[in-house]
Amino acid sequence: MEGITSQWCLPPEQVVLVIGGILGGLLLLLLLMGLSWCLWKRLCATFTYEELSGATAASSTQGHKLCPPDARTQASRPPGVPFVVPPSLQSQDWVPLSSREWAQAPQDPCPALELLPHATGSNLGDACVVGTINPALYKIPEDKSETHFPEGCLGRLWFSVEYQQEAERLLVGLIKAQRLQAPSETCSPLVKLHLLPDERCFLQSKTKCRTTSPQFDEHFIFQVSSKSVTQRVLRFSVYHVDRQRKHQLLGQVLFPLKKETLAGDCRRIIWRDLEAESLEPPSKFGDLQFCLSYNDCLNRLTVIVLRAKGLRLQEDTSFVSVLVKVSLMNHNKFVKCKKTSAVLGSANPVYSETFSFKADPAELDTASLSLTVLQRAEGDRSCELGRVVVGPYMYTRGKELEHWNEMLSKPKELVRRWHALCRTTEP
Repeated sequence: MEGITSQWCLPPEQVVLVIGGILGGLLLLLLLMGLSWCLWKRLCATFTYEELSGATAASSTQGHKLCPPDARTQASRPPGVPFVVPPSLQSQDWVPLSSREWAQAPQDPCPALELLPHATGSNLGDACVVGTINPALYKIPEDKSETHFPEGCLGRLWFSVEYQQEAERLLVGLIKAQRLQAPSETCSPLVKLHLLPDERCFLQSKTKCRTTSPQFDEHFIFQVSSKSVTQRVLRFSVYHVDRQRKHQLLGQVLFPLKKETLAGDCRRIIWRDLEAESLEPPSKFGDLQFCLSYNDCLNRLTVIVLRAKGLRLQEDTSFVSVLVKVSLMNHNKFVKCKKTSAVLGSANPVYSETFSFKADPAELDTASLSLTVLQRAEGDRSCELGRVVVGPYMYTRGKELEHWNEMLSKPKELVRRWHALCRTTEP
């Protein structure tokens, strides 16, 4: 007996191998069962989609029977596919116009929603309800800068501006122009770029032949320090080149380089309407151009100081900058004062700055605006170069009175005009 018992006793190594084999077999069995279950689920899903497409095709081949929307949607889809008819569409009817078009039935007592006929293939996206999407909500907003041009517009110019602080470079992109007013039947435009107040150096684009809407797509670089860049003004002068290679000015754009425009190292695309160059000689003490607007709903008086020209600067070199002071007066009493930024000594400074004042309609008969051009020294000293006063008949006459009355007759509109500067006492 002992001999027989010793024969059936296995060494520990073999026992471990036997147990491992049994466990491996069980794991393999579980893996096969899992794969079988996944295949079974996939087959069930395939049969479900085939049943859905078959039901849709069957409903499209039947006559156009009218039934409640809830009953139709429940009968044409399996319970596993979620779909809800919007409440706003449950009271609408649809009738076929052609093989692939559907429209609302104007008079039908029984509401129904028909499914669109679908193409070949069993695609769930083919089963959709007409009217669930409003196409107007997905339209790209129209760019009005390409279509809306004011009356008497000389043309419109698109450009980009970017300033690189580290390299101290001003990158200007000349993009395109539209609606240029050619002096003849054909127009061959080019653009000259100046960085004012430097009038001598300029950059020039290529000439575009026989087009009033040229596409330039050119880039220019101005080297300018970060300290003086905000005191400079970009001027785009658009010319027509005739057959004799003579340049005729079509218009110009003046763009002051402000901190807000140059903030961040990013490219900004801007458009501006061309302005005609003033052919009239400047007045004795210079001229100032500004806009007036009054909003009667907000009781807000707006003044936009655009630019000045022909200023008689003092010979003293200690006077280095020019600014405009805008004062609101009432019964010749000071109410409020605002100032533009100072521009380095230039006889033709450009500002394009906006100021707003609170003024009730009853106060407009006794209110006035005084715009004074000052040349400021390094210290606190300043010298008056000239001023202009606009207001009602109580204070002004001529062009200043006309400007004020036109502002009141056109509420919420900007009224722009040039005015000659005058001095109370000559130096």
